[in-house]
Amino acid sequence: MKRTEAKSIAEIIGDFMQQEDIETAVLEQKALRHWADVVGPGVNRLTTERYVDNGVITVKISSAALRNDLMLSRSHLIAQLNQLAGKPVIKEIIFR
Repeated sequence: MKRTEAKSIAEIIGDFMQQEDIETAVLEQKALRHWADVVGPGVNRLTTERYVDNGVITVKISSAALRNDLMLSRSHLIAQLNQLAGKPVIKEIIFR
């Protein structure tokens, strides 16, 4: 068996994630974890459900007025979530 250059654990994990296409899913979950940081504790309290699938975050908001306000700032929220994730993985937010 031929020896190659030693790799760090971070490099090995990064290579594996890219080969298995796991990196995008991990970054989507990272963006979703930052939801409370982006919208603040008041809005997060009115969020009853949230999940991410293929770059689309679906959020259930218990207040209709707040839902409308969040729809107006959707592009700003997406930009902040993508910035915190480190890559542009969130494409859309759906409010229900």
